[in-house]
Amino acid sequence: MIRTWLRELGLGVRFAAGGGRSGWVRTLLTAAGVGIGVAVLLLAASVPTVLDASEARKDGRQPVGGMGEDVAPPGPTTALMAWSGTTFRDTEVVGRLLQADGDREEAVRPPGVAHFPAPGEMVVSPALREMLDTEGELLAERFRGAEIVGTIGPEGLKGPGEPAYYLGSDALDTDNAWRVTEFGMEGGQSPLDPALVVLIVVMLSVLLMPIVVFVATAVRFGGERRDRRLAALRLVGADIAMTRRIAAGEVLFASMLGLVVGALLFLVGRELVEGLSISTISVYTADIVPVWWLGALVVTLVPVIAVGVTLAALRGVAIGPLGVFREGTTRRRRVWWRLLLVAVGVAMLVYFGPDDPGSAVNEWGISAGVLLMLCGITALLPWAVERVVTWMRGGPLSWQLATRRLQMNSGMAARAVSGVTVAVAGAVALHMLFAAVETAQRKPTGHDESRARAVASSLIDDTAELGPFVDRYAATEGVTSVRGYVRGYADLDVTPDAEGHRPGTPFHIGECRVLRELIETGSCADGDVFVVPASFDEGVVEPGDRLDLSGYSEPSDRAEPVWWTLPGTARTIGDVEAPNGDLYYGVFATPAAMDVSDASDLSAVALVTTVPGDEDVVEHLRNTAGLSEWREDVQVLSDTRLTSQFVTIRNALFVGAIVVMLMIAASMVVSTLEQLRERKRQLSVLVAFGTRRGTLGASVLWQTAVPVGIGLALASAGGTALGVLLLDMVGAEVTDWLAFLPLTAAGLGMILLVTVASLPMLWRVMRPDGLRTE
Repeated sequence: MIRTWLRELGLGVRFAAGGGRSGWVRTLLTAAGVGIGVAVLLLAASVPTVLDASEARKDGRQPVGGMGEDVAPPGPTTALMAWSGTTFRDTEVVGRLLQADGDREEAVRPPGVAHFPAPGEMVVSPALREMLDTEGELLAERFRGAEIVGTIGPEGLKGPGEPAYYLGSDALDTDNAWRVTEFGMEGGQSPLDPALVVLIVVMLSVLLMPIVVFVATAVRFGGERRDRRLAALRLVGADIAMTRRIAAGEVLFASMLGLVVGALLFLVGRELVEGLSISTISVYTADIVPVWWLGALVVTLVPVIAVGVTLAALRGVAIGPLGVFREGTTRRRRVWWRLLLVAVGVAMLVYFGPDDPGSAVNEWGISAGVLLMLCGITALLPWAVERVVTWMRGGPLSWQLATRRLQMNSGMAARAVSGVTVAVAGAVALHMLFAAVETAQRKPTGHDESRARAVASSLIDDTAELGPFVDRYAATEGVTSVRGYVRGYADLDVTPDAEGHRPGTPFHIGECRVLRELIETGSCADGDVFVVPASFDEGVVEPGDRLDLSGYSEPSDRAEPVWWTLPGTARTIGDVEAPNGDLYYGVFATPAAMDVSDASDLSAVALVTTVPGDEDVVEHLRNTAGLSEWREDVQVLSDTRLTSQFVTIRNALFVGAIVVMLMIAASMVVSTLEQLRERKRQLSVLVAFGTRRGTLGASVLWQTAVPVGIGLALASAGGTALGVLLLDMVGAEVTDWLAFLPLTAAGLGMILLVTVASLPMLWRVMRPDGLRTE
């Protein structure tokens, strides 16, 4: 029996491969559809490998060493390294300062760096070199004319699009930099917020589900001609079981050919990926390798799905020696099992959802629930199209031609838009969840941009450096005002604890006009002192207390005390919030009241206001701070910020959505071409009998528009319901009830564009020579 089955499967393969031009066109269309889906699935199967390789390179450039008391002794191969990254137009630039302890030729080098940079030299990544070439002086000014002497190799970058640099320095010591003995240390992974885990699970389900639907749709291309050919086989003696195995052999050959096409598309696509950089995501070609078991799963499941879908489709068709009964009145589709899929999906989401927003997430249970709901929504589409078109009567001739065609066989039209339906349904749910999670992940910073656009700070050795520091920022392009003061830290004159530590308090020294910006001074004159109590008990100072200004350092490194007594005339006022969200507290004094000439660990701070609406002023401020000056920093103020984890997920969603939309557009083109090829003879007959081409073109558009409209309505309702369930799961509220409107419009626009693009082929298939047959 097995030999007989294999012979019949082989006969199906012969029909697919040797069926002449028509057979090869049908086989190639199916292979093209399956190949597109396989290529995307192989790409998805490579994501774990890409992430692992990127993290491995990131860990490989982490320094092994220490700073402060735990630092290793200098040696011929050791080096000092300090972090000095920057931001340019919302793009994070990874940066390090390097200084060799001995000969630079012998010093340990980060991965990908062939030449240890001397002071004033730097090694940059290809992406940063491109940014310097395109952005010109605005970015180059930040590097103070440093000479580029090399390029960071792939082993030192997370991806080809990562901007990074290593800048040589001669101002590092173990107080401000790590002494590095080697590179390569595994970094810690911070756990994801449960809401982000749910978002990732839903995102993967939504992005991959349309691909599976498209593969299942592609294997049914040419279904009507195949059925008629099987009827001819029945006429020469084949039974029903034999015809089904022959059909399975045909689609098996096409799906195997599709695997080859998909593998070729994947190999070609991975060669092009390295040159692309979308947002902050970039990938090396060598990293795009499918996980072996995921790749094996794709290679195994695609033929199984193809054969399974074909056999399931044949169960609803009565193929006899005299014809196929599908073209007559067929049994109406049942709805109970379709609704059952949706109900089971809802039950799984409710059951496997976290008990509270902070608890652990069952990724597999949630993923299964989302997939079942999307499958149910997709399965409802053929039933909904069949029910709606049975009620359509009358109208223009083009409308009647379209509705009659749909009434005779609505399955093909429904299958053609099933991928769009599941994509829009998933996108609606994902958009609702995304909007709510973004609201939760957008953390308020407490910054007050009305008081300052940025806060600049720099370590100084003497208060005399405050004036030049303020003047540098005041001269920066786009700056309207700068208010500077000196900040430091003092210890109270109390008995140290067992470890030698004493409670302390910050102090701020500035002119009265500056202090009025920091605290509510009331009347103020040079020589006045103010005290703002802290919101906690430790470090509370009162008039008459004696403070040590020798600096905030470890007890073992503490210098000789520099005493200063808080005058009894100091006024106590309430705490005030700083422009950067911190609470001001401690001692606030005018220059004449507090002598800090012998103090250490002082900082100059400047509150900078800028021209409203000038975005480049932020870059000018960062240029003023520079990179080699590790002692100086500029904090740009903003009302809110997004967590870095959410930004990464958002960028990944953007990339995935582009890939899926391109795949859906390609699937619609292939599907439309198949429908037109199937109807070539009928359209030619209508043209031969005098039907206007415009009427036929409109009928084809109506035939696509009706299922699309029904599918988008079903997707909007189902996607909104899924979104509400997911939001309830993460404890969030609906922030956008109309999320389906732009997505529905995008899906409708994409379908219309693909349909219009297929009109040239429509005109060709309506020629009279389409009547010729063998």
